[in-house]
Amino acid sequence: MATKRPAKTKVRGKRKSKAPKRSIAPSRSSAAGDGPVTLEEAQALALAQRPTGAVRKAAVTVDPANPRTVGVARQDLERKRRQEREQRFREYKATMTVMKERGAKDTGPQDAKGLPRGAKAKAASFVPLQIFAEGDSWFDYPPFLLRRGIVKRLQKRLGVPILNLAMAGDEVRFMLGVKQRKRLIELLTKGCPAGGPWEALLFSGGGNDIVDNPLALWLKDFNPTLPPAAQINQPRFDTALALVRAGYEDLIGLRDQLSPGTHLFFHGYDFAFPDGRGVCTLGPWLKPAFDLRKFPPIIPGAGVVKEMLTQFATMLKTLAAGDPAGKTTFINTQNRLAPNVSSWHNELHPTNDGFDLFAKLFHKEVEAVFPGRVLKP
Repeated sequence: MATKRPAKTKVRGKRKSKAPKRSIAPSRSSAAGDGPVTLEEAQALALAQRPTGAVRKAAVTVDPANPRTVGVARQDLERKRRQEREQRFREYKATMTVMKERGAKDTGPQDAKGLPRGAKAKAASFVPLQIFAEGDSWFDYPPFLLRRGIVKRLQKRLGVPILNLAMAGDEVRFMLGVKQRKRLIELLTKGCPAGGPWEALLFSGGGNDIVDNPLALWLKDFNPTLPPAAQINQPRFDTALALVRAGYEDLIGLRDQLSPGTHLFFHGYDFAFPDGRGVCTLGPWLKPAFDLRKFPPIIPGAGVVKEMLTQFATMLKTLAAGDPAGKTTFINTQNRLAPNVSSWHNELHPTNDGFDLFAKLFHKEVEAVFPGRVLKP
């Protein structure tokens, strides 16, 4: 039995005044209004320029579930997502505007976490690269679980802001469907909100298209005598991959038509384990399908996941290699994590260290394509 703690005696008297919250402010050199700035200093200056507004809390009444209330809930969710996108646009534009006006500060070599190694920053500056990202939770993992996904970590490494439009759970068929395609067309047509064309587009998609409930369709009933590749219903999985490929092909086509100078960066995830771990009432996304097909725990299913993702990566490599302009890069993120469950936060997402590793890989590839436009690894 747990021992009870003695009750605390309330002492009446004057309340201690709370210390004021510290705000992030630009350094004294940055506050002078001239000279290059780091990403953090630019963000602080942009934040200081933002007008303050009152936040109103509205009372919410919950109706019984019916088509009308479900529709209202969907509209409310879409409104919140739209507001978040608009906020990201404003923050990106304000930050990038500061950096373009004053230059991006070169802080020198970085450590494993993407932080400057030297005690003093270099005086040199560079023209910041204009990047936006579209994708799924690998790019925008919820901040209350880990330190975000790849994009948040990557922009710190690059020393330039990234307009992140990724959304957890998104699929290629939706990102290149009607609604989100229109947004992509507008972005590629109008260019960067701080002026000029987009120079790089990071894209993460395909994983959510082939997992969860539909995964059962790509699997055969388990046969212990067959290798992982033979456990896949290949004609069906080919159909699923063809749909994902169509989305990527259309993305490349939109880039070629609307913003031919924009360099595309793709990746192929890493080899996950179907161990049944979800997160925040979401998932699991793999194990239920393998259970349905009578697979033994974890290892046999992991072999099938590896085979499927290898085929997915091969498809992306082929698309990148087939770009006649050479403006599509496939970043090989597969077989990078240690092949065990502890490398993963849940079935589909790596740990903090894993996300740091992938951000480092992206940093290396982006800097190789745009030397002098981002911080060096």
